[in-house]
Amino acid sequence: MKSQAHALAALAVASVLLTGCAAAAGTEGAVSATQTDASTLAPPETSPDTGNTGGHSGGHHGGVTPSPGTTPEGPSDAALMVCGDQPMDRLTSILDLKEAPHTINIWADSTFTCIYHLQEGALEISVQDASNQATALTYFNAMQALAKEAKPIEGLANLGFPAYETTDGSAVFQKDNFILHVDASDLPATLGPEGITRNALAYQLSTTILACWVEHP
Repeated sequence: MKSQAHALAALAVASVLLTGCAAAAGTEGAVSATQTDASTLAPPETSPDTGNTGGHSGGHHGGVTPSPGTTPEGPSDAALMVCGDQPMDRLTSILDLKEAPHTINIWADSTFTCIYHLQEGALEISVQDASNQATALTYFNAMQALAKEAKPIEGLANLGFPAYETTDGSAVFQKDNFILHVDASDLPATLGPEGITRNALAYQLSTTILACWVEHP
């Protein structure tokens, strides 16, 4: 079942690469288009007190994660894509949603987080923007070591990037100076009309975003 889901996700990546990722997905305007007025991007010079710790461990229970390093004051265009059209379209298609879910986003501690409010629970997609690739890999390795029941994503399924998943519904990939974390741990074990597992959902959304990053590095 898992290998089948990974194969389907690889096909989805190829489809995204062929159709293209809208460059506007990396702009603040595109992000705000799927949000209410209350969920606009936080100014770069300020960070919300809540950060992105709102009850979503993504398999990282009981550990203190290290700092990803110094980054520019504000999320990168690549980070903004996690709240853009491509993951939103993919999510609504997989779950056969009648309308796009409400989202909010947070910029804090060099991490941009987009929270999708689904009927079943919250889906969090975050990107940690490290100062360089070496720092990102060090941070990724520390995350994997601290994660609960983490398993490496290997072979063709990892698309050539360091990656792991957790049993409670998280997928984490490291590419360049970014660490992508799709956290579906707040969702039921299966959801949508096809009964997709939250792990498969996290993986498919990860590969959709990675395809956009490959096309728009």
